[in-house]
Amino acid sequence: MSKIYITGSSDGLGKLAAEKLIQQGHEVFLHARNEKRVKDTKRSFGESAKIFMADLADLVEVKALATELNKLGKMDAIIHNAGVYQADATTLLQVNVLAPFILTCLVQKPQRLIYLSSGMHKGGRPLFRESDLKSVNYSDSKLMVTALALAVAKKYPDVYSNAVDPGWVPTKMGGSNAPDSFDNGVDTQVWLAESISPSALVSGKYWKFMEEREPHPASQDHSYQEKLISLCEKLTGVNFDSEYPAQS
Repeated sequence: MSKIYITGSSDGLGKLAAEKLIQQGHEVFLHARNEKRVKDTKRSFGESAKIFMADLADLVEVKALATELNKLGKMDAIIHNAGVYQADATTLLQVNVLAPFILTCLVQKPQRLIYLSSGMHKGGRPLFRESDLKSVNYSDSKLMVTALALAVAKKYPDVYSNAVDPGWVPTKMGGSNAPDSFDNGVDTQVWLAESISPSALVSGKYWKFMEEREPHPASQDHSYQEKLISLCEKLTGVNFDSEYPAQS
């Protein structure tokens, strides 16, 4: 049995991933944005569900969340599932990029890290200057988090760090007309979080529907990764060189 934490697990793909991992016998820790979401999540998973509340658009709350998670000891896997689509540039940056950056840096390193990307990241711009941030869009933010996932793979060779495109699925974000299925949208991150298959024990990859795909070239570019990390450090006050080792 593995200990797995999933952000944005009160609904959508995060909830479905949690359900599947619980069915497979894993201990899953959930995340909800506010009290209402906590209540909704308890109705879905039961009163005994282990839920951590934090608004990922509030970086102070994200840092407090990291502190709470560390009280649980080391996770085996963390799925950075939470994300926003229709939001202002600041919220897109904070939820889609800075929150996973902070948690990556401040939470004890698990064996596996999975970051939810999007096929739309291929239309993103490799931004790394503060002057660019007012124009950040969804595609830009997903390029950033994809680059973060691949940078973590280089920085922590003892951690399996990967990015996943879940496809266009009929979540609240994707809309009812989305053509891909929920199962296709969630199976890859579940597999990467718990499978002992050698094909799942890899790092620095970008996946869609259980297949390795080619990401935006900038996400693999060391220079862009370093500039992006420096920007995230400046915006959050958190150093990428975490105090926690990759292996305890």
